[in-house]
Amino acid sequence: LSRLTIFMSGLNANFEFDLKKIIALSTLSQLGLIIRILFLGFKFLAFFHLLIHAFFKALLFICSGVFIHGLNNFQDIRLLGSIFNQIPFTSICFHFSNLSLCGFPFLAGFYSKDIILEIILILNYNIFIIFIFFISTFLTVSYTFRLIYFSILG
Repeated sequence: LSRLTIFMSGLNANFEFDLKKIIALSTLSQLGLIIRILFLGFKFLAFFHLLIHAFFKALLFICSGVFIHGLNNFQDIRLLGSIFNQIPFTSICFHFSNLSLCGFPFLAGFYSKDIILEIILILNYNIFIIFIFFISTFLTVSYTFRLIYFSILG
């Protein structure tokens, strides 16, 4: 069930244009990842990823609320391109939070995702489990850069 949650929510987030839905589907994907790690027996790693995820996801929801308010209650990400010039600090916080979500090096999300992927590779789990973890990471990177693209150039 957690594998299906990771894959389907990540895939749906890549084809969505509603800002809050993308962030909610991203949260669902990460919670599926946390449950998958928990089922593999790494309770401290699951808790660490949960804490890291909660910190940058809270910032992401706050920034998206400011964006929606600035766009007169429109949630379409195709309208985000003009918001960067109006509120640059919030946009920068939004981008750093997004980069942390996808595991950009030296940000908080990088450390938890790197540990997860390293442990999965070191312990020689089934190739299907490894494939699901890497596909979920790729989907996360995909919708994160899609959000960044639409908020800067949209």
